[in-house]
Amino acid sequence: MKFTEAAGANATDTLRVLGRPTDRIEGPLKVSGRATYAAEFDIPGTVHGVVVGTTIATGRIVSIDVGDALAVPGVLGVVTHENAGKLGIGDDHKVSMLAGPRVDHLGQAAALVVAEGFEIARAAARLVRIDYAANDGAFDLAKAARAGAEKPFRSNGHGGFDRAFADAPVQVDATYTTPDHAHAMMEPYASIAAWEGDRLTLWTANQMVDWAARDMAKILGMPRESVRIIAHHIGGGFGGKLWVRADAVLAAVAARQLGRPVKVVLTRHQMFNNTTHRSSTIQRLRLGADRGGRLQAIAHESWSGDLPGGSPEGAGAQTRQLYAAPNRRVVEWLAELNLPESSAMRAPGEAVGMMAIEAAMDELAERLSIDPVELRILNDTQVDPEQPERRFSHRDLVGCLREGAERFGWSARSATRGQRRDGRWLIGMGMAAAYRGNMVVRSAARVALAGDGQVTVTTDMTDIGTGSYTILAQTAAEMLGVDLDRVTVRLGDSNYPVSAGSGGQFGANSSTAGVYAACVGLRDRIAEAVGFEAATARFADGRIWSGNKSVALGEAAGGAGIEVEDRIEFGDLTKRFVQATFGAHFVETGVDADTGEIRVRRMLGVFAAGRILNPKAARSQILGAMTMGVGAALTEELVVDPRMGGFINHDLAEYHVPTHADIPHQEVVFLDEEDPYSSPMKAKGVGELGICGVGAAVANAVYNATGVRVRDYPITLDKVLAGLG
Repeated sequence: MKFTEAAGANATDTLRVLGRPTDRIEGPLKVSGRATYAAEFDIPGTVHGVVVGTTIATGRIVSIDVGDALAVPGVLGVVTHENAGKLGIGDDHKVSMLAGPRVDHLGQAAALVVAEGFEIARAAARLVRIDYAANDGAFDLAKAARAGAEKPFRSNGHGGFDRAFADAPVQVDATYTTPDHAHAMMEPYASIAAWEGDRLTLWTANQMVDWAARDMAKILGMPRESVRIIAHHIGGGFGGKLWVRADAVLAAVAARQLGRPVKVVLTRHQMFNNTTHRSSTIQRLRLGADRGGRLQAIAHESWSGDLPGGSPEGAGAQTRQLYAAPNRRVVEWLAELNLPESSAMRAPGEAVGMMAIEAAMDELAERLSIDPVELRILNDTQVDPEQPERRFSHRDLVGCLREGAERFGWSARSATRGQRRDGRWLIGMGMAAAYRGNMVVRSAARVALAGDGQVTVTTDMTDIGTGSYTILAQTAAEMLGVDLDRVTVRLGDSNYPVSAGSGGQFGANSSTAGVYAACVGLRDRIAEAVGFEAATARFADGRIWSGNKSVALGEAAGGAGIEVEDRIEFGDLTKRFVQATFGAHFVETGVDADTGEIRVRRMLGVFAAGRILNPKAARSQILGAMTMGVGAALTEELVVDPRMGGFINHDLAEYHVPTHADIPHQEVVFLDEEDPYSSPMKAKGVGELGICGVGAAVANAVYNATGVRVRDYPITLDKVLAGLG
């Protein structure tokens, strides 16, 4: 099915099942421990591998001595670059998953010790001796950015920024920094690899099953059809599990060498340095406005780092379309650093970009003596500022701002900083807009109707804790007029039709649209089987109806059943219209006047993201994203070792992430809207929108409470105390 024009009335509009707050259908499996994650599959004969990581950041391996490790009883083998065979590099990787002789970053896998038991492999891994020739590395973003600032990676401009900014009567010119961030998901990276002849089966924690099969085939130099990926349940990813990592590659190599299934689970320490992270950023914002508050010029310049061949964190993405301004410039530089690989993390680009631009907007509002909410409303746009002939498909940022201000009690905020107290606590309110682009991806599914009326949905889509099982079941139930308990959903297997996968906030909208396409075909087949006109047939109560006549779906399916596979293919609507999701965050903080300790007392988020397919699951996603945003604002920082490279605080004891219990009150509101230009579902994504803007809202609240403007995230008590004096 091709989606090339705005969706009209269709079978999803009944909203009998879709749009309802629905419990996750796989929930009982998870709470009872019966949901099987990658490391939990019971594959007969499985042995255990433990990764040995490099201890230098850049250079080469001179020699590897595995003799002592091999001498340990129960050790079956040690994989190194000397015996692994030729390994390719995946499409979205910058370096090999196995070091040698070249070393690309600290913690890069240098060896895999395989033994009959995990404890044996772990003990033997400590006996592997590696000699290195280390090179000097680049680990400091600020230093590297200064050296390479004349080489922009991406640059977009419109109008004449320099003259317009110079002429603007009110200006903000401020630089903000964000540190490196870790995904820190609950489930570790884990894989079990098994070979049957020349065919590989890999049970792995991965968000994108088709990408995993593609990359494993490329890395191992084998046909794509000879690789099977299984990922039924994933315990969080946030972008870190978009691509296969060393656990998957080395498990496959070792299993092929030994002729036995091999399990590899990365330790928490290895997850921080062996896998991916979000790069630190340096962001300079320049805003020029007239005295009435209308932006005349806006520039967002950002620096971030990655390994050679990488790409920058797209921190300026939202600035290109968030506010109207006739003169604009967005430039992104990439600094080549010898740190572990930088890659996508929840809301890549916007998550940290909004932490800068929305703080700068707050600073501009103060200089103008304009309410921060009103300043944003004043500069709203319904067209692409760079291409005014291209309008937004649906944009209600203003509705989010006004609804949020009313619900939060924004009118009680004191415009004068440091005016409210609650005992020793200084109380402040802050807000920020939320923006995340809307993407759609081709997605396929197979839907089958059995003779007993049971419906089965099959697709390689993954569920990373986001509720994919449930919304796909809701889609099929809505389209075929059956109860939810009549639908079975099978996910996470590369033998299934290729879906969008989970990532980029495109998974839910795209994968449900794929199921929609298959269901449209199945409806036609059912109508044909009973002699009804497909265009006018109605599906309800487990039956197909034509006027007053009806046939039970099971009877229509017959003994053989009916099965249809189709996919949704998106046309050029994303080019003809700007598609994005919007929101507004409101935060109240308390800051201890003596210690500088910061507490988030309450949060409200109001969002406009098309049709909400399952408000309960969507709310859960937003709450998690808002909490993650608080972490970026107040606690999360990967500390770089300036001598050795890599990250010092590589565990959850020292990399501090907040929990819902740290925030006494969180509220989520969805505006009632549809976007027919997005998909037949008239939906968009929400999972990444919820983090966008949160950090700035917290920073703005801290400033309102204390008068201390911290531009270097995270906002820790030492930085606040320095400002408090």
